[in-house]
Amino acid sequence: MTPLADLLFEGPADASPDEVLVHAGAHQVTREQLSADALAVRGALVDAGVPAGAPVAVMLGNGAETVATLFGVWAAQAVYVPVNPRLTDPEVARLLDAVPAAAIVTSETDVDRFPEYDFTTLDAVGARIGCPRASGAAEPFDPDVALVQTTSGTTGPPTPVPLRHSQVLALLDGVLGTVRTATRRDTPAMPNLIPVSLSLWAGIYNVCFAFRVGAPVVLMERFEPRELARLVAKHGIRSVVLPPAAMAMCCDDPELESLAPLRYVRSITAPLSPFLARRFHSRFGIAVLNGYGQTELGGEVVGWSASDWRAFGDTKLGAVGRPLAGVELRVDETGEVLVSTPASRDSPASLGERSTPDGWVRTGDHGRVDDDGFLWIEGRASDMVNRGGLKVFPAEVEEVLRSVPGVRDVAVVGIPDERLGEVPVAAVVGDVDPGGLDARCRAHLAPYKVPARFVFVDSLPRNEVGKVLRAEVQRRCAPGD
Repeated sequence: MTPLADLLFEGPADASPDEVLVHAGAHQVTREQLSADALAVRGALVDAGVPAGAPVAVMLGNGAETVATLFGVWAAQAVYVPVNPRLTDPEVARLLDAVPAAAIVTSETDVDRFPEYDFTTLDAVGARIGCPRASGAAEPFDPDVALVQTTSGTTGPPTPVPLRHSQVLALLDGVLGTVRTATRRDTPAMPNLIPVSLSLWAGIYNVCFAFRVGAPVVLMERFEPRELARLVAKHGIRSVVLPPAAMAMCCDDPELESLAPLRYVRSITAPLSPFLARRFHSRFGIAVLNGYGQTELGGEVVGWSASDWRAFGDTKLGAVGRPLAGVELRVDETGEVLVSTPASRDSPASLGERSTPDGWVRTGDHGRVDDDGFLWIEGRASDMVNRGGLKVFPAEVEEVLRSVPGVRDVAVVGIPDERLGEVPVAAVVGDVDPGGLDARCRAHLAPYKVPARFVFVDSLPRNEVGKVLRAEVQRRCAPGD
């Protein structure tokens, strides 16, 4: 077994084989059944000749079979490679070129997307397992690698990132050190509702988080605000993770009256604007706990705790939080945020050029730390607009524009300019007067930060987790478009 596989097979000392670990629609799967299904996946991989450390690509939906497959791959000491079913065939091909798979597990309907693999039935999870017809797979990863996740690809091609068993466990325990109270086994553990795809690291991480504390998971096949409200009420859920896009959907649903008994929402997967945080809190009376992390770091490394909210409330909405247990951060002379985690200190070269010899990781984000230790992110270095030598961070401009009535969505990007090198241009979704947008910006921003143009669009291109695809926005806002 591997350390993350033990989250299922070991479990709490007093865990019952009959306790339900997965709620997926009308299906409920016990610990005993989930373990049996995972062991069946393990057996199928071993029978197929998949060696330890080999990548296994998995393209499945949000069901209990995916959870069983995840732990079955880890039980086989293989490396899990999630593949989103919503990817196009060329995108899947690029992923498998970057991480050649020794086996693929997918649904019956998707086997035709992998013509270079021979498939057989994997009854335990109602799926198919395929092995490549030709040899030449990549070399196996070292034993500590648990999965390979790709970065979001908002500014360029997605990049494969290996995540380690030790790294994930350290981050889980760091979060638990901040938010956990003693687990009581005399009452059922509150389920962890997972509203995002299990092909995303956020989904996988939250399954691991639940099993680490002995809690079951509730899977949503797809996100829908009123279904969220129903599940929250049914399972008595008081805390949940939500991407900013999901929070916006809840705020925009006129028929959604309550999310009781929900008390806390932790933001994940994409930057949360202070405007949306205030809007969600005002609409539902729920505390919004921001957070900060990157796929390369294994997940969240900075965040709010419930005690932070009690101490500061909405006075610091916009800050991403304070370092979790075991995490250190600093801001260098250029304004870039550097993070040190247990994994980066143990393996200083794990992120290549982004790592310093003493275990600090350059995040690529600019920010500041206030007197109370809260980190405020000003923007990504790659997003920054250099207007004739003056720095413009899109997030600051976007926040001002979001405060204008009628603006439903906005993204600010840099567009080439012959005189200044580049200038900020705002892509705006909404029915609003451009003059009003310009006036609001001039009232709250330095003149060089005011967008040179406002381009009105029907919607902004976003990826699976809601991050704006800025390269596509730049294309749409280029002169002549």
